[in-house]
This record gives sequence, structure tokens and C-alpha cells, in this order.
Amino acid sequence: MEGKYSQVKAMLSITKASLRATFRSPSSVIFSVGFPLIFILVFGFIGEGGGFSVNVALDKTSDTSNPVYHAISNIQAINFKDKPDSLIKEDLEKGNLTALIKIEKNNGNPAYLVKLTTSEAVKTQDLNILQSILNAVIGNINEQVYPNAASIAKVEKDVQKIPGRVYRQIDFILPGQLGFSLLSAGVFGVAFLFFNLRQQLVLKRFFATPITRTYIVLGEAISRVLFQMIASVVIVSIGVLAFDFTLVHGVITFLQLMLLSLLGLIVFMGYGFIVSNVAKNESTIPPFANLFTFPQFLLSGTFFPIEVFPKWLQFFCNLLPLTHFNNAMREISFEGAGILDVWQDVGILLIWGVILYAIAIKVFKWE
Repeated sequence: MEGKYSQVKAMLSITKASLRATFRSPSSVIFSVGFPLIFILVFGFIGEGGGFSVNVALDKTSDTSNPVYHAISNIQAINFKDKPDSLIKEDLEKGNLTALIKIEKNNGNPAYLVKLTTSEAVKTQDLNILQSILNAVIGNINEQVYPNAASIAKVEKDVQKIPGRVYRQIDFILPGQLGFSLLSAGVFGVAFLFFNLRQQLVLKRFFATPITRTYIVLGEAISRVLFQMIASVVIVSIGVLAFDFTLVHGVITFLQLMLLSLLGLIVFMGYGFIVSNVAKNESTIPPFANLFTFPQFLLSGTFFPIEVFPKWLQFFCNLLPLTHFNNAMREISFEGAGILDVWQDVGILLIWGVILYAIAIKVFKWE
């Protein structure tokens, strides 16, 4: 007597065959692993390169009417960053700012005190160089303006230090490249895959078997998910081993990144399903796919922060799903947040998922 037909076993067979075909596809490997790794290597080496620059911020309560402030504000080696207090503190904790400078009047001699606040993320060498520059500036003012008087100002030796963790270039670029990989695979991979299955009448042949439509789609989708999750593990592992990418809570953070990657991939695949159904032929797939992917590669904080854009454009950037994926990835990996802590970003991703799959179901065709 013949056994009962197993839909699950048939689905797993489709998954296995599709996964094997994906691994044999050079384009899939290059887009999912090759390109992101190239960007990570390039930006990783840039981030570790030499060269000294002093980024500082001025305490909002500082006295700016004195010659000390005017002198140091005109030095090209010192870059003043004007940001809200919350962002200044965040940059200090990450080591993006060498110090917060406060210039205040003193009742005695010298006339002004220069106080510095730094963090544990700042290199001692950088802080020492900043102090040397400030002392040199004060010495120059004394020689030119007050040669016979006491020093106009003094840089306090006791530097206030707040807790911090070094924020490397890789900590910004790797989450963006992981998003690049997932978005490319979810849209281009799924679009070409299902379009070709339909064009080659593979889906139609499946109908001659007892397997249901749902399990056909699940089998193909699972193969893409498995392949891309393997690619995600490779990307994060190379970042950690080669460039010291930050995983605050180690394995726990890694697992949460993988969970978020899975969610992001599933959402992005929704647009891939849409493209595979609206495209009339294979040559129209890239234009349709790029309508969704290309703006996000540029505007979602993949290569550089969205803060570099005008305010009106930032509003549009914050509507894109990849922006929220990248934000959540960086908060989990570097800030130590959990999935529940980034619920707003996850919620917006889920909203995008509902919209995309609602459209995909509406336009889905089997042949």
C-alpha cells in the first residue's frame, strides 16, 4: 500500500534543489557575499588608516568673547562640531569627538580656565596632542598680547572622563553592507528566480504533482532564506575576526542580528515577488527592482549617515525600510540593544512587509 504523500517532504526537496542551484549561481554569490565583503574590506582598511584629526565640541555655557576661543576656533587642525548635547555625549562615548571644551572665566589668575571632558573611547595620544595644541595657542597669545603678564588661560590637567566604547568605521559600515546584501538578495534574487520558474513553466509542471501551491512557494522561499542567512553569518564573522566589529554581548548580540536579518530579508523578498509578477520579460526586471533598491542604497545610511542630507530629504530617508533595518542593526550591535528595544524600527519594517505582501498577493501569477 502506498504511503500518504508528504507535502513537507516535497517542499524540502524543492528547497534542497533550489539551494543547490543558488550556490552554483555566480551572480547570487557575488551580490550576496562578494560585493558586501569588498566594501567592508575597503572601508575597514580606511577606518584603520593613519592620520590625525581633532574633532571637538564647545560646551554651550562657555565664554566665547575671549581671545582664547577666537584663537582655537581659527585653527584648521581643530574641527568644532555643533550638535545637540545628547548627540555630543553620544559622539564622546563612541570616540568620534576627542573632547568637549569648556572655557570659563576665573576670578584669579589666569583669567580663563579651559576644561576638557573626554571618554574612555578616545585614544590617550589624541587627547595629549589636543592639550599640546591648546597650550601652544595660549602660549602664543601670551607672547603677542600679554608678554609681561601672567598667562591668560590655563588648560586644566584633570580631565573629566566618561565611559565610552570605540566606534570604528567598521561598526557603521558593516550593518549597512549587510542590509545591502539582504536587500539585493531579497529583491533581485527572488524576482529573477520566480520569473524564470514561471517562464520555463517549472511552476506549471509542479501542478502535475500533488504538492500544493503554498508549499511550492515556501520551498523556494526557504532556499533563498537559508542561502542569505549563511551569507550573513559569513559577513558578520569576517567583520568580527578581521576588523574587530563590535558585538556588545557576544553570541547573544550575534543571534539577535541574525534574527533581525531574517526579518529584513523576508520583508525585502515581498518586493521581489512583486517584480517577478509585473515584469513582462527578463530585461525589465532590473529597472523595476532598482526603483526600490537604488534609492535605499544611497539614502538609507548604507555608506554614510543620513544626517549629511538636508532636513527635507532626511524625512524621506526615514520612510525607507532599509533605513530602519540599518538603524536597528547598529543599535543592537554597538549599543547593546535588544530586539524589543528597537521596536519602532522593527514595527516600521513589519508595516512595510504587510504592504509589500498585500500587493504581491494581489499581482501574483502562476504562469
